[in-house]
Amino acid sequence: MSAPSTKPRSVPLPLSDVNPTIDPSVWYAEGLRFECTQCGNCCGGAPGYVWLTEDDMQRIADHLKIPLDTFTRTYVRRIGNKYSLTEKFNYDCTFLTRDKNGKSGCMIYPVRPMQCRTWPFWKDNLKSPAAWQSASNKCPGMCDPNAPKYDLPHIEACRQHNESPR
Repeated sequence: MSAPSTKPRSVPLPLSDVNPTIDPSVWYAEGLRFECTQCGNCCGGAPGYVWLTEDDMQRIADHLKIPLDTFTRTYVRRIGNKYSLTEKFNYDCTFLTRDKNGKSGCMIYPVRPMQCRTWPFWKDNLKSPAAWQSASNKCPGMCDPNAPKYDLPHIEACRQHNESPR
């Protein structure tokens, strides 16, 4: 069952050249509920990486209306043969914003990297109900019984996307 039409989807379906394999025997076959609560927990608080493709970098630079070279010098770090967004001094994503009420936002939300677009439907989170529950301890949007319900094809499109982590 797809998310109700009255609530906007907080996880747009990622585009991929590969049709995901659907296994109706997985524990989440009936779908999972999720809605971003803007807590910012997935975007900061601990050191990490937000992996970028060249397409991501160009899309974000265009969104920010800056040359690609300026974008990469300012916001990108090279890790081995990969690229990641830089972090603030407190390890928050460089594009994470917080208002005076504690709500978080993303300065590049419409063009955010695929790693961000596929959260929380990552391989590690979907390994088992216990893994989902463990991730939900830091992400209140994964526990909300009133959140939109994402169907198996959507979840698998996120999980199997070649730019989705772990």
